[in-house]
Amino acid sequence: MIIKRIITPKLVSLSQQFPAIAILGPRQSGKTTLAQQTFPDYEYFSFEDPDIRDLVRQDYRGFLNKYTDSKGIILDEIQHVPDLLSYMQTHIDKHKKIGHFIITGSHNLLLNERISQSLAGRIAILTLLPLSIAELQQANQLNASIDDTLFKGFYPSLYNSPAQPLDFYKSYINTYIERDVRQIKNIMDLTIFQNFMRLCAGRVGQILNYSSLSNDLGMSIHGVKQWLSILEASYIIFLLKPYYRNFGKRLVHAPKLYFFDQGVACSLLSINNTDQLFSHYARGNLFESMIIADFYKQRFNFGLNPNSFYWRDKSDYEVDCIIEHANSLRPVEIKASQVYNKNALEQLGKWNVVTQTKQEDNILIYGGDLDQPTSQGQLLGWKSIGNLANQE
Repeated sequence: MIIKRIITPKLVSLSQQFPAIAILGPRQSGKTTLAQQTFPDYEYFSFEDPDIRDLVRQDYRGFLNKYTDSKGIILDEIQHVPDLLSYMQTHIDKHKKIGHFIITGSHNLLLNERISQSLAGRIAILTLLPLSIAELQQANQLNASIDDTLFKGFYPSLYNSPAQPLDFYKSYINTYIERDVRQIKNIMDLTIFQNFMRLCAGRVGQILNYSSLSNDLGMSIHGVKQWLSILEASYIIFLLKPYYRNFGKRLVHAPKLYFFDQGVACSLLSINNTDQLFSHYARGNLFESMIIADFYKQRFNFGLNPNSFYWRDKSDYEVDCIIEHANSLRPVEIKASQVYNKNALEQLGKWNVVTQTKQEDNILIYGGDLDQPTSQGQLLGWKSIGNLANQE
């Protein structure tokens, strides 16, 4: 089953404005399917195929010229042939064909610099993450169980093939480490890197402590930061920054660590079934990670930058997530419990005092199904967050 992606209209719109569009995102997030479904008449080339890579490298300019009169070209996983981007620049400037190139890539770190150097002003960039809660809902594929959803994760292959989460994520992680990590950085001992990933999974939803990771791994803080940048660049993790504008210095300034897909995190934590997940110490943090990752998906699906932060002061008072808009800041508490606890909304009262904001703008997202306004803010079931990150 092919699930319709919310990002599609934005992709079509950009293809009518720019000569090239880049679709970046993790492996298996559906970039190729999106490109081919949206532009079925375009020529398609996958640079995962070594024969096609070798063929194109022999004559970059000749390859591009051969397809000048075609409807367009899809260049899949272009990080394997980054030099092609420089030749695309002169080709675009000469022929000026709007929407001619659709490129995809899985390595943000490797591609962003090359794209900005070669195609600045000529290319629009979109980020496609695994499926969102809204996309699964629209396709009637969203599981009613929180634990089943966290364990299964959001990669499209798990919803359109017989693939089982336990097998899929083991293969995904091994392939990622063996192929992608080596391509981004020459790491000699990949076993240590996999242990590093497990340590990160054990810290999901926590404030990032570089010294702790450094001590556990027996490596320098500089090395830890480099390895974290690898996980960020390949869309495994993201670091949620604190919101501290106009609040002085009495706030925590370190980011919090989250995973874009909770199925990956569950696999790294050696969680083998939903029963283990239900009683696991990280369950609440995994749920929080799922919700905040979905806020990122909501923004990316409309071609927008993330607008989520967290807030914590030196007395350890914390707001799980702050959604920032031009004219508002909306505090969000996230609780995995399926039972509404009004104390969770009451906890946002301090935020309202400090920021002089209204209680009715407060939001509690929880593991239940009831949606209703209260005197202290909006109660939302986790399946109802829809497009919340884009709503003023």
